[in-house]
Amino acid sequence: MDTAFSNEDLKFQSEIRDFIKTNYPQELRDSINSKRKLGKELSREDLTAWHKILGKHNGWSAPSWPKQYGGAEFTPTQKYIFEQECAKAECQYIMPFGINMVGPVIYTFGNEEQKAQHLPGILSGEVFWCQGYSEPGSGSDLASLKTSAVKEGDHYIVNGQKTWTTMAQYADWIFCLVRTNPDAEKPQQGISFLLIDMKTPGVTVRPIKLMDGSHEVNETWFDNVKVPVENLIGQENMGWTYAKFLLAHERSGIAGVARSKKAIERIKQIASSEMSYGEPLIQDPAFKAKIAAAELELSALEYTELRTLAKDSAGKGPGPESSLLKIKGTDIQQTVTELAMEAVGYYANPHLGTTLSNEYVGPDYATNLSGTYFNFRKASIYGGSNEIQRNIIAKMVLGL
Repeated sequence: MDTAFSNEDLKFQSEIRDFIKTNYPQELRDSINSKRKLGKELSREDLTAWHKILGKHNGWSAPSWPKQYGGAEFTPTQKYIFEQECAKAECQYIMPFGINMVGPVIYTFGNEEQKAQHLPGILSGEVFWCQGYSEPGSGSDLASLKTSAVKEGDHYIVNGQKTWTTMAQYADWIFCLVRTNPDAEKPQQGISFLLIDMKTPGVTVRPIKLMDGSHEVNETWFDNVKVPVENLIGQENMGWTYAKFLLAHERSGIAGVARSKKAIERIKQIASSEMSYGEPLIQDPAFKAKIAAAELELSALEYTELRTLAKDSAGKGPGPESSLLKIKGTDIQQTVTELAMEAVGYYANPHLGTTLSNEYVGPDYATNLSGTYFNFRKASIYGGSNEIQRNIIAKMVLGL
């Protein structure tokens, strides 16, 4: 595989850099960085501001979407460059639920009315989406979900509970897997894919507080919620097919190569400041070996992602290799957060690093590293646990 950028690619890279420099607001960068250092929650405005800016510029909020639906339709190399430059500039990442997940499902399997209703708001960032897949007792074993949708006239009546619904407190809409045929021969055959307005009577969102006190995930309840039949994507009882399509895209995006590269750069900077036995930690052979090992793993993952992007651009879509990306991507993310914790040592513990007045006394780069570390423990679980991904690889790649 040729890894050299063409002149056109270099021109595109320069265009991206100039656009970010001119259009990414410094006040947004300062606000988000400050909140993250202090472990504060980001607002809906924080999460969508950059999305809205990109949405007004040639569909750049949706790099992979076809132009016919308002996307940028970047080539694999252009998408790679775009993600790299956004990561280097520490731009706020675009929430994946609309752009990367439900959007492709709608323009691939939805009807023209659904495309006209939902795609513009997803593209612009004006409409915030969340995901209704996991349930208590139905996470990795998603086919066992119990949330029901009973058809009554021109509506479905939805009852049940979804859990771990990330950012549901901000969401306008939720895409849900629901059971429409409880008597299907196989559980996967009785599932449908519904779009539900979060303002519909009977929808209740309750926060799930994480161990650091933050509010990122929720449980979402449906109590006799009336959902118009026209909100059904594709055919009834075919939702499992659409769910697998969505999960393949989600797992590809979870790899997070560009941001892991940026995180390793930051660890090197930290290790250059932190001292170990009278020398900068970056000079310690054991620590250097750990960084080198992480970089080698990340480099291998990067090439795998590029091959997947090339396949996707050829119209084949992500396949079982998306499971490889998910496994290695999240493993590396967890490794990187562990290295960051190791680099700052004592100050990685936020309680040890504060005074009785709750004023943090450690270096700025150490604030909230522990929060990031603990948050990324879930990375190997969401999007389908890494154990499930290994089963998919064993079955679909190795034929076991």
